[in-house]
Amino acid sequence: MSLGVRIKRLRKRNGMTQSELAARLGISPSAVGMYEQDRREPDSRILGRLCEIFGVTGDYFIGSTEKELSGEGVEVSDVFDEFTRKLTMQEGLMFDGVPLNNEDRMKIIDAIKVVAAIARQQHKKAAEGG
Repeated sequence: MSLGVRIKRLRKRNGMTQSELAARLGISPSAVGMYEQDRREPDSRILGRLCEIFGVTGDYFIGSTEKELSGEGVEVSDVFDEFTRKLTMQEGLMFDGVPLNNEDRMKIIDAIKVVAAIARQQHKKAAEGG
């Protein structure tokens, strides 16, 4: 699916016209039309605004993932899987200015797994009324 198709799909799903989206982006409606027809690509600033407006990741727009991860009806496990994939694949990743090695990446992933397991237990207890 092309970038233009993704933009158009999200715009329509959110009940917006090209003019309404253009106004929110601070660009002309014809620019939105060109994006949707894949005749022009948004710059990084506009792409960032599109992500904010539609609540999706940049990865969704560039086609690295089909998941929108909009935050509405999204499972935490899907967000975690996406983050894990990004954490393991991202080149030049740093933490407080220090490059992460594979061991560091795995420690972060393991820490998140522990927190997720604790949260799952607490959620289960709350759902059971205890």
